[in-house]
Amino acid sequence: MTQISVLDFVSVVEGGTVAGALEETARLAKLAEDLGCDRFWMAEHHGMPGIASSALAVCLAHVGHATSTIRIGSGGVMLPNHNPLVIAEQFGTLDALFPGRIDLGLGRAPGADSRIGQMLRKDLHAAAQRFPQDVLELRALFAGDPALPLQASPGAGASPEIWLLGSSLFGAQLAAMLGLPYAFASHFAPAALDEALQVYRETFTPSETLDRPHVMVAANCYAADTREKAELIASSMDQSFVALRTGTPGRLPPPVPGYRNSLPPAALAGLQAMRKVSAIGTADDVRETLAALIARTGADELILTGSTYDPEARLTSLKIAMQAVEGL
Repeated sequence: MTQISVLDFVSVVEGGTVAGALEETARLAKLAEDLGCDRFWMAEHHGMPGIASSALAVCLAHVGHATSTIRIGSGGVMLPNHNPLVIAEQFGTLDALFPGRIDLGLGRAPGADSRIGQMLRKDLHAAAQRFPQDVLELRALFAGDPALPLQASPGAGASPEIWLLGSSLFGAQLAAMLGLPYAFASHFAPAALDEALQVYRETFTPSETLDRPHVMVAANCYAADTREKAELIASSMDQSFVALRTGTPGRLPPPVPGYRNSLPPAALAGLQAMRKVSAIGTADDVRETLAALIARTGADELILTGSTYDPEARLTSLKIAMQAVEGL
């Protein structure tokens, strides 16, 4: 049976606050736990007024205290933004607070536009080129490798579950080479999904961590009692994607009836391409779409995402979706 997890953006809605977004994220995580989801992940973003998860380790501690059994983690930490020692310390601390529950998903993208390098005072292009070496150093820090000049404390001896994330062949190849589980960001960049999974599986090398390939596929999911209502609640995130692609990101806006029909052809085509891996509709619609996605990809896990302006709609959507996927 395919595992089901949740990816949350800690969305700040128009007229809302960061504090409110964090409160709703904790509520969503608790519901995900109660419904039997396997993981609850958040992603590092910067300079985006509609996303409150930039201080990712802090957000994870908040969610960890609101839950008790569900795995929590990063989907992901954008490692080029950081020094591996700092991430080892942060996730070593989380592992001490919530033992056996921490996932560390690692990505190579900056999580923001080109200005982030200036603000971080880093050459992010060069840092991205060092990504494989930084992943190895991070693993060595957790292992407490005596060859390192300094031990991470906390960190040495910690055992978060390390994942590699990606939306291209690079991450798939690296995850396969290192024998790590792989998560594909098909919720916003689905173009290379099938090819990346094929490369990952065909080139996978077993490791102490993993003896065979393990794949997670991300999907947008909006479930409601009618297809029209599901399309409506999804329109808030549609607006956010369009705003992001046009360089005007903001807070998550209220839903707009018929939003997609209002877009010019080029914008609509871009949105449809970006959100191709989406399950939107009733329980039957969602089950059919996600079953087809599992059959297509052979995913070991699905991670569902879908921010809504009304937090109650997100909770209802997850309840319906979890009922719909039972037994898949």
